[in-house]
Amino acid sequence: MYWSGIIIGVVSFLIIGLFHPVVIKCEYYFSWKIWPVFLVGGVIFCLYSLFIPNAILSGSFAVTGFAMLWSIGELKEQAERVRKGWFPANPKRVHKELRPESGEKINEEE
Repeated sequence: MYWSGIIIGVVSFLIIGLFHPVVIKCEYYFSWKIWPVFLVGGVIFCLYSLFIPNAILSGSFAVTGFAMLWSIGELKEQAERVRKGWFPANPKRVHKELRPESGEKINEEE
């Protein structure tokens, strides 16, 4: 039997599950403008996966790279979810882009 497909599937599941809270935390602390870090990291992981002879490790690096690239769009979506009030905004960095469309203030100090 060949277990490499199952192992890559489990690793993919774990990596995707890991990136969900990473995107939330990155948007909270750094805003969606941190996306270039995800772009560079994603490209590096994808390119590096091309040179790894082990199929499981190569697949894991490729999945990590594509998860980082997918997270670029998720960062912008997370910023929109924060703007809508579905997730908390970081009170230390409230920007115009996070204000609700109605013009109401997000916190009392503004």
